[in-house]
Amino acid sequence: MRNQPKYNFIKNTMYALRGLQDIIKHESSFKIELIISIILIPFILLVDLLLVEKLLLFITMMGVLIAETINSAIERVVDLVTLEYHDMAKRAKDVGSSIVFLSISLSVIVWGFILFDMINKN
Repeated sequence: MRNQPKYNFIKNTMYALRGLQDIIKHESSFKIELIISIILIPFILLVDLLLVEKLLLFITMMGVLIAETINSAIERVVDLVTLEYHDMAKRAKDVGSSIVFLSISLSVIVWGFILFDMINKN
């Protein structure tokens, strides 16, 4: 039997917002990435690009935040299980870090191509 309450949209939304509040409060990497995202959102809105290009910029930027959230969840679960060094714990945390690395790499590549194309059009 699963330890899961019956689905409730309002309660589930509150759980999600509490999780977001917690990660903002406790995870410095997430804070940095969130600040960068907040700075870049006006750029996405104001720059003269196709809608699909703006969406690609936004989606890849949000992907970094999502990846950091997943990484933080993995790290917390591993720390809950053991605070002692264990090779499998290290490997799990490294995989979480690779999720963030890959999302940032994808974001940089997409942003680079779109901005390079934008600059060369002018």
